[in-house]
Amino acid sequence: MTDQTPASVEALSVVAFDLSLTASGVCYRDGSTSTIKTRERDGDRRLLVIEEAAQIAVGGEHLGLGPAPALAVLEDIPKNSYAAKPIAMVHAVVRTVLMKAGVPYALVTPASLKTYATGKGSGDKVPMALAAYKRAGREFEDDNQCDAFWLWCAGRDWLGQRPFDTDMPKAQREALKKVGWPEVAR
Repeated sequence: MTDQTPASVEALSVVAFDLSLTASGVCYRDGSTSTIKTRERDGDRRLLVIEEAAQIAVGGEHLGLGPAPALAVLEDIPKNSYAAKPIAMVHAVVRTVLMKAGVPYALVTPASLKTYATGKGSGDKVPMALAAYKRAGREFEDDNQCDAFWLWCAGRDWLGQRPFDTDMPKAQREALKKVGWPEVAR
């Protein structure tokens, strides 16, 4: 990580996903957010809804939507979680979309994301929302969008594009070093 934004990094864009089978948060290149909601009664067809939403978020030449983002950031699958199996299916769908579009992606553990956002790697979703409000004046419809926003911030920060007017505290930025960041074409 550098403290200065190199000119070659300015044009790099990031998308981020907080994935789940029922309500996935998305943060688009411009920092706007949305939630992909699916209905349980639709069964595995929900994966098609998520795939289409991910394709729209990623865009790319293959869809006639201009260049794809330089990086995607996903919240990693939680270990030892009841939800790990359905989240793994969603991850497979979204990662396939990213690979087809040629977009490298990073996986951020929930603890690393919380540490980056709040300075503490545990706790509920309230501190994440409060940190987004304090740092960026942002409020979200749900915690999925909030997490996607923080994933987007982490990706931009890692690329040297500070997501806020002021720098994140060094201790919080240290959490980014625990992520396996991919090589990004500059």
